[in-house]
Amino acid sequence: MQKRSVFILSVLCFGFAFLYVPILIMMAYSFNASRLATVWGGFSTEWYGKLLQNDQVIDAALLSLRIAVVSATFATILGTLAGLTLARLGRFKGRTLFSGMISAPLIMPDVITGLSLLMLFVSLETLIGWPSGRGANTVTLAHITFSMAYVAIIVQSRLTSMDQSVEEAAMDLGSTPLRVLWDITLPIIAPAMISGWLLAFTLSLDDLVIASFTSGPGGTTLPMLIFSKVKLGVTPDINALATIIVCIVTLGVVLAGILMMRSERQRQLDEQRAQAEAAAPQPGIA
Repeated sequence: MQKRSVFILSVLCFGFAFLYVPILIMMAYSFNASRLATVWGGFSTEWYGKLLQNDQVIDAALLSLRIAVVSATFATILGTLAGLTLARLGRFKGRTLFSGMISAPLIMPDVITGLSLLMLFVSLETLIGWPSGRGANTVTLAHITFSMAYVAIIVQSRLTSMDQSVEEAAMDLGSTPLRVLWDITLPIIAPAMISGWLLAFTLSLDDLVIASFTSGPGGTTLPMLIFSKVKLGVTPDINALATIIVCIVTLGVVLAGILMMRSERQRQLDEQRAQAEAAAPQPGIA
């Protein structure tokens, strides 16, 4: 048992090191004084100052963040509705097709997804004149299309494991289905929705292949810009930008975790309070 624990701990440490040591090295080299991103030339913060003067990188980063926020928000709304449909409507005509359409983006190669969306946008422009060219709007629509599938799966899993007796009790007491959805169902699945939003945000911010197919002039995202710079050599200001993004994402994950913990703690307190009120003797009853 002792050897087994040591082996599991060693594998765990190796896995975390494999994932996070490269990120830590990249963050350390963002303070590199050398112009070469892979050669240490001493400690310096000059690249953070030069980053603020690089309008091309700043514009690409802001565009990626804007696309990620918008696409993650709409993907969460549509994915939640799709998850509710799969988990609550039971068997309905076309369920198999609908479920397959939701799951398809999860297993479809990005190249196929990007090419098919490009053909769709070109056909729509030819038929109805919209969208007029490719840019930030088409990238946003493409990211909503594939990221909502991830949100739907997460929300469906949470609803499947959820105890429906609370919803049924609320409806027995006179609540309308819309009121039950707003007051009971959504607060319970809120952690899953937050997780889905964070996942959709990360997928959008990290996407390169689909954005390359669906973007055009004025739609260069940060991954596309960095990929184009790799051919000429990445400068340390890119490391500085990546370090800032890592810090922002880490802060967002920590805040989301705190909110989810508070929500779960409040839900448990509400359940305990409801159980205590149900167990308490009613006045006037012997």
